[in-house]
Amino acid sequence: MYSKNDAAPRPPMGWNSYDYYNTMVNEAQVKANADYMAANLKEFGWEYVVIDIQWSDPDAGRLNPDVQYIPFSHFCLDSYSRQIPAPNRFPSSKDGKGFKPLADYIHGLGLKFGIHIMRGIPRRAAHEHMRLLGTDVTADMIANPFSISRWNGDMYGVDMRREGAQAYYDSIFALYASWGVDYVKVDDICNTNMYPHDPYSAEREIEAIAAAIEKSGRPMVLSLSPGPAVIEKAWHLEKYANMWRITDDFWDDWDLLKAMFERCEVWQRHVGGGNWPDCDMLPFGKLGWGWGRERVSNFTRAEERTMLSLWSIFRSPLMIGTDLLQLDDEVKAMLTNRELLAVHASGHGAFQLMRDERQCIWISYGGGCPAAGQEIYAALFNLSDGDGEISLPLREIPGIRGDASYRIRDVWQGKDLFPLSGDALLSLELKAHDAAVLKLSQ
Repeated sequence: MYSKNDAAPRPPMGWNSYDYYNTMVNEAQVKANADYMAANLKEFGWEYVVIDIQWSDPDAGRLNPDVQYIPFSHFCLDSYSRQIPAPNRFPSSKDGKGFKPLADYIHGLGLKFGIHIMRGIPRRAAHEHMRLLGTDVTADMIANPFSISRWNGDMYGVDMRREGAQAYYDSIFALYASWGVDYVKVDDICNTNMYPHDPYSAEREIEAIAAAIEKSGRPMVLSLSPGPAVIEKAWHLEKYANMWRITDDFWDDWDLLKAMFERCEVWQRHVGGGNWPDCDMLPFGKLGWGWGRERVSNFTRAEERTMLSLWSIFRSPLMIGTDLLQLDDEVKAMLTNRELLAVHASGHGAFQLMRDERQCIWISYGGGCPAAGQEIYAALFNLSDGDGEISLPLREIPGIRGDASYRIRDVWQGKDLFPLSGDALLSLELKAHDAAVLKLSQ
């Protein structure tokens, strides 16, 4: 029997086009990044290649840098109100082939293929009273003009009380299944921030999408954006989705990164079993924020280590947001650190042990719960603006035995440090905004 958790038994790892290419990525660029991933990252667990927003718009980027999303854009639809790839950007999609040729190419590399969609039904389909597959209903009959995005004008929400509403979602996910889609990021749904009085107003659409994926017969990771996710609806997110954003768009700003410690603390009890609260993409290297104007990430190397350390011990999905072909050797080494990725892949029970303005400490376990003999991971973070010593009394870690001796291994440096007894004080000197991840074993 199909279970949505089967689609994501561990937190997904991959690449997303948005942080570098914004709305404008094309087929050649997707293939080039997929080729790089297959050659350089796949063996380390990186596998998803995700095309982000507006792949159906042939004119995407035409009004940059003044306008990101072109108002009333005439993007590409089939005869059943469903978005299809813009053929001038994705030439293999011509003649009704959709994304299947590109998905086949990515699958041929041993990778998985994902796309972004906006919640709802295209406004153009509603205005033109276009048909819905397998029904006598037209798009205007299920569109809800009072449920819209605050930042993108392409879609109306779907009124799930209307006849044909579920059939519409069934039809688009049947199409994605025929293309071979493995991952769908649905936007304007996790937090419908147009409506602050009701930030989870798309609850019924989430249920409809989950049902449509199940009916399609193809396992697909369901990722919901943007955040911040509504913690009171954690039970609902866990029931219907695999990933949900716990933050609004995350960029290369220390204040945003520092705020993620609190967000992760709020969601730490909801990680695992096919459910992965999402800290958003990793803005490494070259970025294209500013709607096509390339720049270098503002994060220092120390801040990049902090970001990847927190995302890994918390077990957030890891989605690289850059042009992979321009990765420098140091960032590539970070992304292929097997010992750190093992924490991400197999750590359990991660929790924040302490946090103040100067430091933060997270703990995770190699097994399901604290037990004698298992590996323990400790991530130490210097949150201050100056270099300093970060200290951890080992006896404060659940599962540590005061009468035992522990080997201490630095995961980032890949070397053993020093043995300590369970009643010792562990202290490390860290640079400002830097992190260390340690593996403790008997």
